[in-house]
Amino acid sequence: MPRSPAVETFMTALDHPFKAEIAAVRAIVLAADPRVRERLKWKAPSFYHGTDLGAFNLHATEFAHLIIVFPQGRMVNDPAGLLLGAHKDRREIKFTSLEDVAAKKGALANLVKEWLDIADAAMAAEAALLPVAV
Repeated sequence: MPRSPAVETFMTALDHPFKAEIAAVRAIVLAADPRVRERLKWKAPSFYHGTDLGAFNLHATEFAHLIIVFPQGRMVNDPAGLLLGAHKDRREIKFTSLEDVAAKKGALANLVKEWLDIADAAMAAEAALLPVAV
């Protein structure tokens, strides 16, 4: 997936103790599926496909913190146990080192793909309910 020039500029200037981990997670999410798009939202790199997928919480400085959102409340399967928290519309993933990012790479890519499939199904369902122009 092509990278956003605005996010590239932001990442170049980013001063964060886990900048390398944030960059590595960003690369995994963007490479997971060509449907993923990125932008700056909530003052951080974020990902979307029709609706928000997630964003980094840059206020956390003790780890790289990715928040995954589930606007319809539908969660993805998480056999690897990446997703933390009990919020009804979001979960968190924490990355403590580049080794931790590497260990979670496959599970994160699978999670992103499943999230995109859920988003596509929701968008298709919404489109089926729209009135047909005559």
